[in-house]
Amino acid sequence: MDTADRAHAPVVVAIDGPSGSGKSTVSRAVAARLGLSFLDTGAMYRAMTWWMLANEVDVTDAEAVAVACGKPVIVSGVDAAGPTITVDGQDVSGPIRGPEVTAQVSAVSAVPQVRTRLVELQRGCAELAERGIVAEGRDMGTVVFPTATVKVFLTASQNARAERRAAELRAKGVDEATITAMAADLARRDAADSSRDTSPLTQAADAVLVDTSELTLEQVIETITALVEQKAGLTAV
Repeated sequence: MDTADRAHAPVVVAIDGPSGSGKSTVSRAVAARLGLSFLDTGAMYRAMTWWMLANEVDVTDAEAVAVACGKPVIVSGVDAAGPTITVDGQDVSGPIRGPEVTAQVSAVSAVPQVRTRLVELQRGCAELAERGIVAEGRDMGTVVFPTATVKVFLTASQNARAERRAAELRAKGVDEATITAMAADLARRDAADSSRDTSPLTQAADAVLVDTSELTLEQVIETITALVEQKAGLTAV
C-alpha cells in the first residue's frame, strides 16, 4: 500500500495482550473517544467455544473442532457504545463469560481452522468500519492486522491482573472459591496462549509496550488515545 492509499484507508488500532490485562475495557474506551468501531475478538473465540459446548462437540478433540467450526454463524457488533455478539442469531454476550467457556476457550482457539475462519471474519469487520476500528485480542498486530496503523501490546504483572479480575468478580458477588480458581486459570491461560503453535500471544516487533501494572485505567486510556492521535492524525470526537 503506497502513501496515498494509506491516507484514505480506515485506521486500524491493534491492541494485544494477555488475559486480564484490560484490553477490552481500554480498547472500547479508546474507540469511543476517537469515534472508531470496536472489535472484541476474544468474544468471537468465546462464542465459538460456547457453540461447541452447546452442541456437544468434544473441545479436547482438535479434529472434531476443526470439522465443526464452519457451522456456527457468528456476528460481532462493533459499536463501541454497545458491542454485541450473536451465534446463529442468539445473543450470547452473557453465556460466553461463564466459567465453562473460560476453561475451554484456549483449547478451541488453538485449532488452526478456528483461527483461519475467525481471522477472516475479523478482517471483514475492519473493512466495513468507515472511520476505522480498534481491535483487541492476542494476535491482532502479528497476524490479523500486520499493517495496522497503530499497534499496542498491553500488559501487566500477573498479580496485578489477578487482583483486578478478582475485584471485578467480587463486585458481581462471585464467591471466593471461584475467584481463587480464576487466579490459577489465569496462569494456565497465559501459558497456553503463549505456547500454542498457531498464532501464539507475542508482541509485534513494531508494537508499543504499555505496562499498566502501576497505571490507573484513565491513564492507560489517555496514553493509548494520545498515541493513536499522534500516529493516525485523529482527534477525539
